[in-house]
Amino acid sequence: MSEGESLLEFPCEFPIKVMGETRDDFVQAVVAVVQAHATDFDAASVEMRASGKGNYLAVTCTVRATSREQLDNLYRDLSSHPYVKVVL
Repeated sequence: MSEGESLLEFPCEFPIKVMGETRDDFVQAVVAVVQAHATDFDAASVEMRASGKGNYLAVTCTVRATSREQLDNLYRDLSSHPYVKVVL
């Protein structure tokens, strides 16, 4: 496979897991970044899971991805957000 090719076929449903410290506005901050790249993302579909001690929160957002570029930009913006520790 050459550079720039993708194993994904677009459009597709693509789950993105974002982890960060638990804070009141974490989910809203993640949703705002996701909606900037996937305008049809429904915030009501967000799945959340707290860590065992409740210090961290994992948020899964499943977006309708339309291109590799869209996903790359979304990952870049999420990864650079000050609240976010890990994006998978």
